[in-house]
Amino acid sequence: MGLSDLFHQLRSTLPWNSLMDRMMKELHSRGETADDIAECLKKTPVHPRIAAAIKAAHAFGCDLRILSDANQFFIEKILEYHDLLGCFSKIYTNPTFVDEEGRLRIFPYHDSTLSPHGCSLCPSNLCKGQVLNNIQASAPESERQNFIYLGDGSGDYCPTLKLGDKDYVMPRKNYPLWNCIFSDRAFVKAEVREWSNGEELEGILLHLINRISSERSIL
Repeated sequence: MGLSDLFHQLRSTLPWNSLMDRMMKELHSRGETADDIAECLKKTPVHPRIAAAIKAAHAFGCDLRILSDANQFFIEKILEYHDLLGCFSKIYTNPTFVDEEGRLRIFPYHDSTLSPHGCSLCPSNLCKGQVLNNIQASAPESERQNFIYLGDGSGDYCPTLKLGDKDYVMPRKNYPLWNCIFSDRAFVKAEVREWSNGEELEGILLHLINRISSERSIL
């Protein structure tokens, strides 16, 4: 939509969440609507094997959730277009709404002015580790749960540290999360299974799901 120069100019001066809200303001000033943005998001690719893995995991009965520092509008529109939105039971991300002027607004998940999350590993707008802690705490004590956490960004390191030795983390190889984990592997309790492409992600994820299912059937 022709905003690359402004984006790169502001990238070093604004937090990511504030930057995206600022870019939505600029798009609106140029006459672009939320529908125009949604149409543009249709061009966002999803690897066919990753889409297949999501659908297979959902069909298997896994409770799939998204924990992302993107935003509600972008995620929902992309998933809707690829027929994947119904596979996820919950999306934890920065909230959005279209205001009375028709401008798409993006807000922080955590309001740092009212209740700072206090995590030094995460940006002020979202501590993924805190959200994962809440998910873990909300699970019934009578139900044994295994978490499989997939990620690639540095913001995924904090929740990775919250995983236990019965859980799994799947970092994308040579991306920030992978680098954080292998800078000192001793900090991570979960079993680490790295992946590099859609085919590897699908194979590893479905293998882990089958492994967990088999272990539970034995107990």
